[in-house]
Amino acid sequence: MKDIVVFSGSAHKELAEEICDHLDINLSDAKISRFSNDCLQAQLMVNVRHRDVYLVQPLTPPTQEHLMELLLMIDAARRASASQITAVIPHYSYARSDKKDASRISVGGKLVADLLVTAGVSRVLTMQLHAPQVQAFFDVPVDQLTALGVLADYFLQSDLENSVVVSPDLGNAKNATQFSRLLGLQVAAGSKRRLGDDKVVIDNIVGDVEGKHAIVLDDEIATGGSIIALCRRLKDFGALDARVACTHGLFSGKAVAKMRAESFIKEVITTDTLPAPLHWPELQVQTVAPLFAEAIERIHKGRSVSKMFKDVDPTFAPPEDLEGLF
Repeated sequence: MKDIVVFSGSAHKELAEEICDHLDINLSDAKISRFSNDCLQAQLMVNVRHRDVYLVQPLTPPTQEHLMELLLMIDAARRASASQITAVIPHYSYARSDKKDASRISVGGKLVADLLVTAGVSRVLTMQLHAPQVQAFFDVPVDQLTALGVLADYFLQSDLENSVVVSPDLGNAKNATQFSRLLGLQVAAGSKRRLGDDKVVIDNIVGDVEGKHAIVLDDEIATGGSIIALCRRLKDFGALDARVACTHGLFSGKAVAKMRAESFIKEVITTDTLPAPLHWPELQVQTVAPLFAEAIERIHKGRSVSKMFKDVDPTFAPPEDLEGLF
């Protein structure tokens, strides 16, 4: 592993350090400075000539600052003759902007992908994209990891009798179906309409939740509006309580206060693709650093990354598994 060099921006240095611990290498220093005119500059403090470089930076708020840091680090590595530059983006926030669904609207997911490629990235390593088609926005290879196995391992340590996996909407039902298979449970889904960034309506619950403990699975929780609306609808349909799990715990705005105040929610579980919110000791955070470390090692050695997830990747779920849910 001597040819691997890992750097981190300022978004989530703790995750980068843990990844390096699993790789048994040191996290190399990167200097991010700001000029008096507010422009940023990135300098890699270790020689990267003809070496395999990995830049760890989730796109977390302030998102534009962290994106610019990543672009500048990629540019610095390219100009320093790195042999391969991999952007490790545990949370690619612009994946939410994946289509032109209104007049004269931008498609940020594609634009940011183009910026990364233009800066000089060789490949991208990410986790649980909000929309899988975003992989095709890049003109370089993209490896997408999944945290379903990590989250499933957490729940398998508890009593799952009389429990059911619930997806907040039908779009996430495939992930929920795969997750339910890992836990050996039935699956249900909410029928959701979004009226605004923090305003959703759950019209119906598809599946049997009456008298059961719900395990709500989502890819990302931002404001918490969808989760709160779903939990209240689950209560109307006779569910006993809910435990909420997600890959990306953004918890923006008043999400933490709202979710802590909802007595129906007994527990919230997330991963460390993003820094955990302060002052939420009850939040259960599961690390994905070992997954990223293994993926980095596989990429470096030219081995398959997809084989890491042949038992949990939703793309391996045959379409017939969803029959009868809709």
